[in-house]
Amino acid sequence: MSRTRPINCIVPPYILEKLLESEDSGVRQAALDTLLITARLRGERGLRASFTGAAAPGNGRRTVFDCEQREFLSDAVLARPEDGPESADPSVNRAFDAFGVMRDFYREVFRRNSIDGRGMRLDGFVHYGFEINNAYWDGREMLFGDGDGKEFTDLTGSPEVIYHELAHGVTDYTSGFEYHNQSGALNESMSDVFGSLVKQWSLKQTADEADWLIGADVWTPGINGDAMRSMKDPGRAYDNPQFGKDPQPDRMSRFIHLPDTRKGDYGGVHYNSGIPNKAFYLTAVRIGGFAWEAAGTIWYESLRASGAEDRFQDFAGTTFQKAGELFGTGSAEQSAVLSAWQEVEVEIRGVPTGIARMRSFAIDGNGGTAREDGALSRQVGALNDKVTELAKDVAELKAHR
Repeated sequence: MSRTRPINCIVPPYILEKLLESEDSGVRQAALDTLLITARLRGERGLRASFTGAAAPGNGRRTVFDCEQREFLSDAVLARPEDGPESADPSVNRAFDAFGVMRDFYREVFRRNSIDGRGMRLDGFVHYGFEINNAYWDGREMLFGDGDGKEFTDLTGSPEVIYHELAHGVTDYTSGFEYHNQSGALNESMSDVFGSLVKQWSLKQTADEADWLIGADVWTPGINGDAMRSMKDPGRAYDNPQFGKDPQPDRMSRFIHLPDTRKGDYGGVHYNSGIPNKAFYLTAVRIGGFAWEAAGTIWYESLRASGAEDRFQDFAGTTFQKAGELFGTGSAEQSAVLSAWQEVEVEIRGVPTGIARMRSFAIDGNGGTAREDGALSRQVGALNDKVTELAKDVAELKAHR
């Protein structure tokens, strides 16, 4: 059954709720205003969903508007069009430049024409509201708050935040992962994955060189070394008296069960995304080199092949199949995918538990491709056909529900 998709935002609700407990009245007010605006935007997105029609194509044309700290987009003024001069406002230029990097990444790496694959315009609105601690993708455009200046700075200051939110649009136009429970956690994870990949691509960083952090540049400016999320170490992005400990799990035995409600984070989508995030990180570093070349391609093609209600096990099986199709049955890349999912305790149908936990990976000092022993390669290759057949059976069962 199709659901109304909630507004997507970079800051998880559990962080904003912590801010409501702050001793600083200004911080509490900013958090309350942010939560209220998020609720209003959610309603506006639900209203938009009742209208049919695709977004107008524009070959990924960028336009940035300035809300001048007002809350209604109709009040915003044009700040920088695609062919216009650089703005005197750094927030405008940061958003504009990040849109261009994201557009170029998808075109050059995946041959995708903007968010929807058909040249969707890239519209952004900076200085949205007063001291709003969030950045949003509302289904058509991006909105950037300025932050309260204490716990958050201007949300345009983190490139991966911008890439993360735009990636929600890519997911909307591909798998359409429903925003609840495990499919919703996959939705959030896809944005962290591709947000990180665009950042790494722009910096030409290898998987080993990347920090794999989300939002470090704009969150808690007074605390060094923390971030909202860590793909490398879910659950260890932060640990301080003000916010407590990062609650993200990094494996299925730590999965957080929450109600499928707004207050329950739609089944814990921002929490449990740590599990597929860790699987991608492990895949990328075990393959080595530039993460967007192999691991990113496997994830992107798997996103295209996924269904809206797929769970972690469904997506894991799809990545295993795609790795075999793209790089060869029993390849190092396919083995890396298998071992990564098994390490986060997501089993792939048809593959015995622990088959890839033999730590036979060796990445050369230059970030080269991982190699595994011949026995494991043969085992993985023998299992590939079985997994493919099981996937077909599962797809047929879903089709007849």
